[in-house]
Amino acid sequence: MKIITDKNKIEEFLTRGVENIYPNKEALEKVLLSGKKLRIYNGIDPTGKLHIGHSVVLKKLRELQDLGHEVIVLIGDFTARIGDPTDKMATRKPLTEKEIKKNVASYKKLIGKILDLKRSNVRFVYNEKWSNRLKPSDMLELASYFTVSRLLERDMFQRRFKEGKDVSANEFLYPIFQAYDSVTMDVDMEIGGNDQTFNMLAGRTLMRKIKNKEKFVLTTKLLVDPSGKKMGKTEGNMINLDEEPSDMYGKVMSWPDELISVGLEICTNLPFSEVKKMQEELKNGKINPRDLKMRLAFEIVKIYHGEKKAREAEEHFVRTIQKKEIPEEVLELKLEAGSRKLVDLLVEANLAGTKSDARRLIEQGGIRIDGEVIRDVNKEIKITADGVLIQRGKRRFVKIIAS
Repeated sequence: MKIITDKNKIEEFLTRGVENIYPNKEALEKVLLSGKKLRIYNGIDPTGKLHIGHSVVLKKLRELQDLGHEVIVLIGDFTARIGDPTDKMATRKPLTEKEIKKNVASYKKLIGKILDLKRSNVRFVYNEKWSNRLKPSDMLELASYFTVSRLLERDMFQRRFKEGKDVSANEFLYPIFQAYDSVTMDVDMEIGGNDQTFNMLAGRTLMRKIKNKEKFVLTTKLLVDPSGKKMGKTEGNMINLDEEPSDMYGKVMSWPDELISVGLEICTNLPFSEVKKMQEELKNGKINPRDLKMRLAFEIVKIYHGEKKAREAEEHFVRTIQKKEIPEEVLELKLEAGSRKLVDLLVEANLAGTKSDARRLIEQGGIRIDGEVIRDVNKEIKITADGVLIQRGKRRFVKIIAS
């Protein structure tokens, strides 16, 4: 493909959603303007579902793909067995090969909603292919390029030490394995979230020492809440890319207003000029944050489900949340007539994963029966032919009817 050197497009790539560029923005800009074809990658360890945090980086890859460069999506099926210790205050439970295959099954389809998989300048690779070939002598050679003091600089390791928590040896080696990915693929650039800076710079170090080659590193902004916590599975506020449109829309609407500005910048495909105008209006109080958040939710759902589904999700939100109406279509579950414990019903209706989850939801006031909040974990529900409406949170409804 022809390499595009449009200055405006390159400037947007270098600024929109970008936290840092190593060694610096000017050096990368010079290479991009030169017309040289670059090989760029982002690594994803299949430790769970793809979420909106992954999409931020994938969108930057798409910009480079549109400029004609070669982009690589690296599936870390080997490094997933270690588990990236970034931001983790305890050692991850090792994943089995079966768990990794299950997690990665839907990745390509979802990534195809962002990258153009029909083009020749994108490919998927798996690091187990080369990492499993490393001999003990190879590992010793790789380790010789790093110092213990440098690896110990990781902030999460320092926090664990202060709290008297362990750091496992395999976590300690994780940055070295990730660095080896860069060398093996002979890349020109790596892109990742700002929380991945340490790991990506390790690859930059190894590229320079082994190949005497410059590797650019671009880090993206993160979705963080007002307290500075990263949006994620642990915090329970992350949007998975395979979520239903109404759930996706509703979760965005539950975000604090402080996330609107950065969300528009890094999670949507809106023109950057339009985003900057919205950000300015929000900052100066010229626009209602709720209206802008609805636009943000709509644009996010549109990327993964299309405009029609995004419109339906918006209408569902207005009807069920803003106007506090029950949805026109409610899932019905037929069960034998009689009395059942609410805890059991929540699990059977897929409104809770386990009985423990069900009890927690009830205690927190997250369950309504026919519009009434129920906090009694021992509550029994009578199932009749007329049915009983169970509501979890603001968006999920199930009607239980006697069969």
